Amino acid sequence: MSREKAFLQMLESSATIQWNIAMILEAKAVEAEKVKQWTQHHIHARAFDSHEEQLKESISIHEVIVEMVEGLTKLENGLYSNLKAVLGSGEEGGEGFGGMTGDGIEFGEDSK
Repeated sequence: MSREKAFLQMLESSATIQWNIAMILEAKAVEAEKVKQWTQHHIHARAFDSHEEQLKESISIHEVIVEMVEGLTKLENGLYSNLKAVLGSGEEGGEGFGGMTGDGIEFGEDSK
């Protein structure tokens, strides 16, 4: 398999992964709305014996959300590394795949 075909396959795979991530995020948004509604109705001062217990419950919910965001960030950083390898690797003077530079794609007016 030629280098260009391998790069194209990497780009197609990255696009598929991004599509799947978009579907996951859409489902997470629906789930987050449900969690928001539940917490608004159940995490209030009357439901706990002390403010400390209420705070602990709120923090545990936030920790789960932060872990999810960190996981997605790591995944996106991995995809970024793959795209950077494809777009920023060239044999002739630092040019990447398809004549694009390592800095990204040039768009008409930006290059003027």
